[in-house]
Formats: sequence, structure tokens, C-alpha cells
Amino acid sequence: MSLYRSVQAVTGASGDGPIDWVAVADAAKAATSPGDVELPADEREAYTTDVREARDRVREVTALNFELPERVEVQHRHHWVDANIATFERLMGPVESQAEYIPGLARVVNTGSMAFVLSFLSRNVLGQYDPLLLADGDDHALYFVRPNIQRVADELPAPYDRFRRWIVFHEVAHAAEFGAAPWLSDHLEGEMTAAVEKLAEGTLDRDSLGRLDTTMTAVEGYAELVMDRAFDEEYADLRDALDARRQGRGPLQRLVRRLLGLGMKRRQYERGKDFFEAVVDARDIETAGRVWDAPETLPTDEELDDPEHWLTRVA
Repeated sequence: MSLYRSVQAVTGASGDGPIDWVAVADAAKAATSPGDVELPADEREAYTTDVREARDRVREVTALNFELPERVEVQHRHHWVDANIATFERLMGPVESQAEYIPGLARVVNTGSMAFVLSFLSRNVLGQYDPLLLADGDDHALYFVRPNIQRVADELPAPYDRFRRWIVFHEVAHAAEFGAAPWLSDHLEGEMTAAVEKLAEGTLDRDSLGRLDTTMTAVEGYAELVMDRAFDEEYADLRDALDARRQGRGPLQRLVRRLLGLGMKRRQYERGKDFFEAVVDARDIETAGRVWDAPETLPTDEELDDPEHWLTRVA
């Protein structure tokens, strides 16, 4: 990790656009230690086993028909930056195409801001189901950031093998959602594109942002529901330890997480899980899986707080 090289990459930002994405990647990686990803044979086999068993168990619990993505990678932090930089660039495209900026100075500021975001996320992401939004083709990917999983397991503390397996099950639950709902990626892309294009025009599209939040609440809540039923041991202690760790962060890190919307993700977990628990209590988990039939079967924002209305409309 070299702060000097990171600053050097940002201040050397060039090109014709408001963000130099090559410099973003260079600066983010220069500011972040990659961590170790040299897996011994037994750990590599453990990841393979965890993913396979999570797939089989989630299929059994949900009755959803899905396959794992072809790309399943154990990464270090620099790998994660490289895997995500293109997605960030695609999503920011509408803003870049309409942005008015002062060449040089604004490019440095924009480049530095994006490098900071990617560097921060690369140090905190544990696992990721990546639908590769706005990419050509329909290939998805599944990532596990080994140095972060190891660090957090040590900090909790929790047995590394058990914590890793828990993360694997959660990300495979997301793979089940996107695998069972081929339309879901296009749906998310549409809402994100609409919101970003309005932002580029200087307005805030609250409708698109609201629908996006509702969809992500369903995505995160269903994954939590599946985790409760698919993971092969109790994990309340892991969740409690993670929550305590979040509360113990310093004020600067809490501010950054709030600005990046990471606190919202926790609210999505809780609200979405409450919705699906109510649906399962009233019917069963197969009925809960009806949300992935079509965009029209997703719960509305109002239905997230009134599951009985969703059941009347859909089931």
C-alpha cells in the first residue's frame, strides 16, 4: 500500500472525460493492501465444497431452479477493484456524458472521489454476487474476498472455516434469486439507468430510486430468509458479533458508510426479512419465492409493510 502512489495516480489523471478510470483503478489499488490470496490445497477444496453444498441446500430449501455462475472466484482486494471498475464506469456513463467540468482540476477531484469509494469498498466487501449490470452478455459472477473474510473472522472472533461458509451461503442465496429470475438484472439496470440519467440532468428521480430500494429490499430480505433455513447450523452469534462490530466503528468510518448507503443495506435486510417471514408464516417458502416470477410479482413499498396485501394480489 502506498499513499504517495495513490495521490500520484489521482493528480496525474488525464483523458477527455471527467473521470480517468485507469487512474481510479491505479489509485484505489495503491491505497489498499491487496492481502493474501495464496490458498493452500485444503482451503481451495473447502471453498469448492462450501459453494457446492450451499447450492444444493438452497435448492432443497427454496425449490428454486437455478445454476451457479460459471465465474466463481476467490480474490484479494486488488482483484475485486479490477472486477468492479468496469461496472462503476458503465453506471457513471450517463453522468460523464452530460457533465460540465473544468478540465484538469475537476477531473482530479472526480477521479480521487471514485478511487476513494473503490478503495474503501475493497477493504470491506466479504462476498459479492455480481450480475455485471449493463455489461454485454448475460454472464454473472460470484466473488469471495479472502483477506477481508480472514480479517473479520479474526476480529469477531469467529472460526474462519465457519465464518467463510456463512458468507458463501449468503452469496449463493443471491445466486438463487438471479438464477430463478432471469429478468431481475434487466429490471435493476432499467431503474438504475433512469435514476442516473436524471441525476446527470440535475434532478433526483425519487420514483426510480424508490423502486430500486424496494427491489433491493426484496433481494436482501429473501437472501436472509433463505440463510435462516439453508445454513446448516445456528448463526445468530455471527450476526450479533457483526452488528456489534459495526457499532464499534469510529465516527469517520460510520460517516463514510452512511454516505455510501451501507447503512441502508442493513435496513433492507431487516425490512425485507420481516416481509418474507410473514409470508412464510401465512403460507410457505415456495409462496415467498413467487416474488421472482416476474417484475409484477415484486412487492411494492407499501406491501413490504403489508404482506397480506401482497398475498392477496399475487398468491
